[in-house]
Amino acid sequence: MSSDAFVLDPRLEADSFHISTIDGCQVRLMDDGRYPWVVLVPEVANASELFDLSPKQACSAMALATKLAEAMKPKFGADKMNIATLCNVVRQLHIHVVARYESDDAWPGPIWGVGQRVPLNSTQKHDRTHVIQMCLGQLKAVSDSL
Repeated sequence: MSSDAFVLDPRLEADSFHISTIDGCQVRLMDDGRYPWVVLVPEVANASELFDLSPKQACSAMALATKLAEAMKPKFGADKMNIATLCNVVRQLHIHVVARYESDDAWPGPIWGVGQRVPLNSTQKHDRTHVIQMCLGQLKAVSDSL
């Protein structure tokens, strides 16, 4: 396999579920029942930083993250939406979009390193996937009208 081909990091694949691919960016639901949490993974080989993307790709990925967060906030009743690109443990570029609540265990700090992951049960996975798909549908409708 060529090093120029996009390959999803095995840890992202194991810890999340593919929902959709939009403008060359995978939309994946994280397998953690504590937070409504999506990761966006630009399908660009060897990208670990936003600046590894072309300016158009970077703008598209951040616009998707921003618009998705805006759509998710009311659907999940979040107090705050966090958008982050850490990529310290999993080096492959991925953008976290996380619904946060003042009542969550990590509030007001970051979610990383607090508590243990709680895998989604089948109902949570179904419900969250459905809500994310609705949010993505809203984004498509908005972009179609521009």
